[in-house]
Amino acid sequence: MKLTRRTVLAAALATPMALKAQQFSGTYKPGAVAIGEGIWLVRGEDEAIGFANGGAIANAVILASDAGTIVVDPGPSYSFGLVLSELANQVSGAPVSHVFLTHLHPDHAFAAGAFAGAEFRALPGTRIGIERDGEGYSDSMYRLLAGWMTGSELVLPRGDLAEGPLEIGGRKLEVLALSGHSEADLAILDHATGTLIAGDVVFHNRAPATPNADFAAWNASLDRIESMDLAQLVPGHGPLDSEGEGIRQTRDWINWLERSLREAVTNGLDMTEAGEIAIPERFAGMHAARYELQRSVSHFYPRYEAELFPLLNE
Repeated sequence: MKLTRRTVLAAALATPMALKAQQFSGTYKPGAVAIGEGIWLVRGEDEAIGFANGGAIANAVILASDAGTIVVDPGPSYSFGLVLSELANQVSGAPVSHVFLTHLHPDHAFAAGAFAGAEFRALPGTRIGIERDGEGYSDSMYRLLAGWMTGSELVLPRGDLAEGPLEIGGRKLEVLALSGHSEADLAILDHATGTLIAGDVVFHNRAPATPNADFAAWNASLDRIESMDLAQLVPGHGPLDSEGEGIRQTRDWINWLERSLREAVTNGLDMTEAGEIAIPERFAGMHAARYELQRSVSHFYPRYEAELFPLLNE
């Protein structure tokens, strides 16, 4: 089932970037690195979504199975999905049969239409979120990426995944139904290699994004992941993690962020000033830290202002 995207190209073509895109033929060149038997990591750029990277900033994972190839998080656009599908076929030796979506955000989701005939699955809350927010995300992606998004349409996944074991073509997986980064965050454990595909519950050497964040739920999900016996973890963004560093970084950042934004409101800073507060030196190695801080101000500041300084009825 496809959601019909509202036509935004006419508005997009009014921008200089989109006019440039009319003559630009963007090409995605993802690479797959084996991280275990029958499992490959496709790294996204450690950047914000932008025209230069075509929105290809999220990690994807390819898994081999006797029932066909499994892809987790297909990427930002139809054209990216076509390239990823061919790459998956090359490394695994079989066409893609199953596509899993860890959550609703467009850098992970908008390539699904390129995998014709594959089962497209997610948690129930992810399907609900795409039905609710997908049109707005689509408009934003077309405005940001213009020609990169040609042919991209939202595809609704089957929202039928539930916590527990899942076997596909002899590949034994475990579904984890988490939340915090979004209302429904899927993580998948590959038992053969001890690899947890964590989606955006974990960021590694890259500042976490927070547009749908619930910090208490996020911390609870991190607690659960931290308690697991894992060989390695694939974060939603950033390099492969075999030491749990991404879990600690993500927790540290979101807890610092919540405290700092509340303090900024209490101290009377406006949103511009809050976006320029000092970032601790321990986060110096995190990509996109200032960018994500400023985005988080826009996500949380009005809420914290209302909470900390409620209006009094006269």
